[in-house]
Amino acid sequence: MTYVTELLSQVFGSLLRNKLRSLLTMAGNAWGVASIVIIAAMGDGFKAGQHERMKSLGESLVIVFGGRTEMQAGGERAGRRIRLTYSDVENLRKEAYMLTVVAAELEGNARATSPFNSGSFETTGVEAHYTVLRNIPIGEGRFFTEDDVEGAARVCVIGSDVKKQLFGTRTKVVGTTIALQGIPYRIIGLMSEKNQDSSYSGLDIKKIWVPYTSMVRDIPPLSKTYKPGNLDEILYRPRDVARFEEAQLQVRKILGRSHEFDPADKGALGMWDTIEEGKEIDGIFVSMTLFLGFIGFVTLSLGGIGVMNIMLVTVSERTREIGLRKALGATKARILVDFVAEGAILAFVSGMLGWGAAFGLSKALTLLPMPDVFPGLPVSNDTTLVAFTTLGLIAVLSSMYPAWRAAQLTPVEALRDER
Repeated sequence: MTYVTELLSQVFGSLLRNKLRSLLTMAGNAWGVASIVIIAAMGDGFKAGQHERMKSLGESLVIVFGGRTEMQAGGERAGRRIRLTYSDVENLRKEAYMLTVVAAELEGNARATSPFNSGSFETTGVEAHYTVLRNIPIGEGRFFTEDDVEGAARVCVIGSDVKKQLFGTRTKVVGTTIALQGIPYRIIGLMSEKNQDSSYSGLDIKKIWVPYTSMVRDIPPLSKTYKPGNLDEILYRPRDVARFEEAQLQVRKILGRSHEFDPADKGALGMWDTIEEGKEIDGIFVSMTLFLGFIGFVTLSLGGIGVMNIMLVTVSERTREIGLRKALGATKARILVDFVAEGAILAFVSGMLGWGAAFGLSKALTLLPMPDVFPGLPVSNDTTLVAFTTLGLIAVLSSMYPAWRAAQLTPVEALRDER
């Protein structure tokens, strides 16, 4: 304890004797640590925002669209239009063991009329387990059941914007009836408000959801190319997120056999794989963080040069003291450890100030309204560990040369110094 007290006394005594020099040196280290922490936190914040953005659509979700062939296969010409069908969904459920959930989606447009207003809305026919894949938050009521779908029940779930147009500020919506293309449908669910900036067919709050079987019977799409059984999208989730590419290939093989196209034909099917997109986005932010982190590292290295400078000056000013300690029996190792520890403490104190500033900024941002794509600056334990490990390494390396010079002084040379 006496050694530690003595060491701390030496460090802070040296700092107080050279206030301006010490302040500038500590400012360089503090800024370097703050830079690394803030840059890493920015990357983590943007990544978290992007993941939340994708979750508003659905987690680990893949959307499959029909495309147009670019290769000849099975005697068929290139350029054929591939139209997905409900039988494709059934085949995937039977054969695609790498998928956990598969869902059909049929899109159209319907005129909706309530006792108070009317409008034309995107209407989507889906199955009961659709919400396992897609994020459709229900504020009131419920979503469809298997019985609703099997019985082609005339029930619907409406988005919050649909409710505003059809019912205004009225609150009793669930249980009431609206007409879709003149056919009465009972509202069984009302979506809650939802922030969504990612979509493949429009915002969910502007949609009306009906059972797939009910839509095929009552309000099929008006497109001239539509035939009963056609779908707009097939949605699925891979069983193992880490093997999403294998799952993609399995889907292409199964659908390729049904529609007679080569599984290697990328144009035959369009796939929006949110897992793949998430990995690409993570890669971009990791690269950005590494690049900016390198700049922070350079800044911290310059702070390390400042530590070396102040330690060299300290050795020069304390030459006679070093000589006296050596004359009294202090070893080279003891002198070396003393000065390395002094540099490390100097760097650690300044580093704590920099980390505290970055952490304070992080906490301050949590009190402000932040956009969904950037929820703030989360300072993680890993970021803190990297920052202080880097700081410690630079501090020790910066202190080694001045400490080595101090340890090499002989008592006679040191005591002869007149400074």
